[in-house]
Amino acid sequence: MENLYQTLKQRGFVSQVTGEEEVEKLLAGGPVTAYIGFDPTAASLHAGSLLPLMALHHFRLAGHRPLAVLGGGTALVGDPSGKTEMRPLLAREQIRENARSLEEQIRRFIGGEGLVVDNAEWLLELNYIEFLRDIGRHFSVNRMLSHESYRIRLQKGLSFLEFNYQLLQAYDFLQLFRRHGCNLQMGGDDQWGNIVAGMDLIRRLEGRPAYGLTFPLLETSSGQKMGKTAAGAVWLDERLTSVHDFFQYFRNTDDRDVERFLKLFTLLPLEEIAEMVAEGVAGLNRAKERLAYEVCLLVHGRQAAEQARAAARAAFAGGGDEDAIPTTRLDPGRLRQGILLVDLLCEVGLCRSKSEARRLVQQGGARLGENRITSIEQQLSLADVAGGAVLLRAGKKRLRRLVAGEEEE
Repeated sequence: MENLYQTLKQRGFVSQVTGEEEVEKLLAGGPVTAYIGFDPTAASLHAGSLLPLMALHHFRLAGHRPLAVLGGGTALVGDPSGKTEMRPLLAREQIRENARSLEEQIRRFIGGEGLVVDNAEWLLELNYIEFLRDIGRHFSVNRMLSHESYRIRLQKGLSFLEFNYQLLQAYDFLQLFRRHGCNLQMGGDDQWGNIVAGMDLIRRLEGRPAYGLTFPLLETSSGQKMGKTAAGAVWLDERLTSVHDFFQYFRNTDDRDVERFLKLFTLLPLEEIAEMVAEGVAGLNRAKERLAYEVCLLVHGRQAAEQARAAARAAFAGGGDEDAIPTTRLDPGRLRQGILLVDLLCEVGLCRSKSEARRLVQQGGARLGENRITSIEQQLSLADVAGGAVLLRAGKKRLRRLVAGEEEE
């Protein structure tokens, strides 16, 4: 069995760990069951979720047992960690539907041998008084309030509902320890207090050790949260973020982040990564395309990754299959009347709002074909697509191919 701890450390996954020597020894022994929680607060995970997903993937490849917990119970409460305001509460049916979608995405990384469980199984049937007597008595309010996640929220107000979250997550760890022999919990740095609380609860009630490991909270070198763009979140679900846009998000990685992201989000050998980065500008461009391809391969599969790479080459490098570029078919009747380009920028997903589209045009950042769009009143006509297709661009890196014709079924 490979030295998984050193693999994780060398690739940049390890931020905090509860006893480095103990965890390294644990992972060097027999198979370990390790878990990460995913609250189903949306219908899809986003690019920022790739770090925990890749960690579970490494556990799977190293012969350990990855366990993903879908927070069907905790999502009803809302995790205050890393949040400045309380999350909107979702209906139970919406949470269940979200959980089903998330499991499909998680399975790509943990395979059939990994475990996926929903904490609603044990949380929704809890007797509140018994829970307070059996579990709540082991928690110190003073200690809970000392954790960073709670101290930040106290400035704006922390609901009693959210205050219970740490107890529930600690109880999750206890249940997973009892049911599946899980003795390692992982998560982002903002989960450190919750992880330690679960370890302490296991020690008190079971008299056995448990361990924790956190990942660094990812930001790009420009200070932007990983998985966020001007157009919104970068989702793993291709119905929410097209494969082309997903590919382009990673293809456009800042030069300063390329090596770090290759280590975190791909399985490429570290030596190969170092060689690409050491080649200078040419190597960085090759490394960015390789990064985008490898991430697409993991998330969307080989065929989609190859199509996205072909589309990117066609759009930006003058090669590849132009038909692979994301295409919007427009009704010829609409084109005869003329369609405002600021409306189209929103309609095809290049801008989030008309005001954003207007600003883009006014700042000279929108193009139709090779020509800059100079007026917010400019329209797309049938003559503009007479050659078969025209590219609509928002900035240098986002585009759509526009053609005349009814949408295909």
